[in-house]
Amino acid sequence: MGKEGLRKRGVWQDVSGAKATIAEQNFLDVFEHLFIGTSYKVRKKPQDFQSVYNKVNLDEQVLREIYTPPIPIVRHGVCPDYAIENTITMKTLYVEVKRQDGWVEGKPRSAGRGNAHERSCKFFTPGLQKILREKGGIAPPALPFWTVFQGDIARDPCRVREITCWYGEYAAHFFMWRDSTSPIPLVTHFNKHLKHLLE
Repeated sequence: MGKEGLRKRGVWQDVSGAKATIAEQNFLDVFEHLFIGTSYKVRKKPQDFQSVYNKVNLDEQVLREIYTPPIPIVRHGVCPDYAIENTITMKTLYVEVKRQDGWVEGKPRSAGRGNAHERSCKFFTPGLQKILREKGGIAPPALPFWTVFQGDIARDPCRVREITCWYGEYAAHFFMWRDSTSPIPLVTHFNKHLKHLLE
């Protein structure tokens, strides 16, 4: 990629990051308001797993074959966007809010080129699921996380099909917040499909 291409890429990332921050704040506003006077709370950027990868043991052969930095790695983990916690049962559901552009009316198909939805799939991995379950107290068969998609991705015919396929029988664990000006569908989904996991 040339200098001009890199310059434009940086601008795109700034805009994308700003939109993502707004999406996350919308989610926070809804649930902070919803939980007033209840045993539930929403925590932003929980640090529960900030060093989780540091605890992964590698055998001696692997350690000999990889780079060992001279300075110890202190923080290497994952940070969900939110944690919804029942302060009585101490059960926690971890939340990712993914805002992404998409292929909708008036836009070319290439508008759906982002990969935020793919990056959210890390929580499907056996290792992270086990860690999230242990910390949050969410037992199988339910998933210990919830992903909320916002923006045009929630209406993109390709991305909606991909996400629906990936989640399969776990459809309760994702939500397409298509009209983020209305919290009602989001709250209804949480109350109907997920709240009982925290009781």
